[in-house]
Amino acid sequence: MNSADLGRRVGVPSTALFTDQYELTMVQAALKAGTADRRSVFEAFTRRLPEGRRYGVVAGTGRVLDAVENFHFDDEMLAFLRDQHVVDARTVDWLADYRFSGDIWGYPEGEVYFPGSPLLRVEGSFAECVLLETVILSILNHDSAIAAAASRMSSAAQGRRLIEMGARRTHELSAVASARAAYIGGFHTTSDLAAGFRYNIPTVGTSAHAFTLLHDSERDAFQAQVDSLGRGTSLLVDTYDVTEAVRTAVEVAGPELGAVRIDSGDLLLVAHRVRQQLDELGATETKIVVTSDLDEYAIASLAAAPVDTYGVGTQLVTGSGHPTCSMVYKLVARARSADPADPLLPVVKKSLGAKSSRGGRKWAARRLDEAGVADAEVIGSGEIPAELADRQLQVELVRGGEVIGREPLETARERHVAARAGLPMSAMQLSRGEPVLPTEYV
Repeated sequence: MNSADLGRRVGVPSTALFTDQYELTMVQAALKAGTADRRSVFEAFTRRLPEGRRYGVVAGTGRVLDAVENFHFDDEMLAFLRDQHVVDARTVDWLADYRFSGDIWGYPEGEVYFPGSPLLRVEGSFAECVLLETVILSILNHDSAIAAAASRMSSAAQGRRLIEMGARRTHELSAVASARAAYIGGFHTTSDLAAGFRYNIPTVGTSAHAFTLLHDSERDAFQAQVDSLGRGTSLLVDTYDVTEAVRTAVEVAGPELGAVRIDSGDLLLVAHRVRQQLDELGATETKIVVTSDLDEYAIASLAAAPVDTYGVGTQLVTGSGHPTCSMVYKLVARARSADPADPLLPVVKKSLGAKSSRGGRKWAARRLDEAGVADAEVIGSGEIPAELADRQLQVELVRGGEVIGREPLETARERHVAARAGLPMSAMQLSRGEPVLPTEYV
């Protein structure tokens, strides 16, 4: 494994307590009842997309694989469970030997999804599968929400560069996961060094208003930054007067100035004025970076502005109004024993209203129309129709407890570009609407 491609996983702590207590008490009761070893199939899916979203984006799969691989109970954890009487002694002994030994299939990272899509299928004994519910959902719900927001922003940016800069707006660990998910969704760089270190995402950053305010004059601040970082740096020009700052920036750095950043005001108007001023000063290659509480709608509104790069923080790391995807993890089939030859029986929770689901171990495929554009998400639990056999979406991720589905982050990023391009054009609309593809069950 190449850490430069797959991320640094050395020293990853156990994920075993990233769970809810009822998962352990279910194991205890199942062990006592003699049903813990029954062969079972769980699936992660969402019943609906967040309001107004046309498609979802799968993100966090690589982190799920890390979490499954590192899901084990050490002596200190076992002592906690014993001392707090969370579970009985027999269950503690069972947990001491826990390692997931089953199989996992799922949509590959970067793929798009729709209501009902079986994004992750976890197979093994009931006990070993049920323990993974919370950690799987916490990762997929968070990362997929961020990736979906990033994808919408990337579409709105129409090829212009995007900087993820939301670390200060969320939990420090969520910030790293957010940067990873944003990169899959189409962002180009991050300001978060932990994300750069762990996942090899390109990092960027220069200075804040505090650096300008530190110096006796704006010219002194610009000179100090250029002396340290070179003429290709980005100078922040809205601490005082923007017009004067742009003039000073070009005088200090020359026409080789890399970029100016605008962080306030009417960005559309200011960007046009700054572009004109830079061109008049001979800095025709100097880029314009804009920040300031941007979301996909603000980015789209700046399509006519001479902006080269957008920096996005709060709205990105909070899912642009939808911080979760409402994914669930449900038992959909189980056998009467641990015997692989024992047939799987579909099971389904009988719920009122919108919380119903479908039983059975499912496959998923994306049907294309005559033009090669996706026209339906097709899901079934029997034999897959021959015409859809080469359009299946799920890939093998874990076999017999061994992770086999890791891939470079760049692969997931490239997959998302291709998956989004294969959707109908209406998927790119930011206006509220239904999922761009219907889900059909066969």
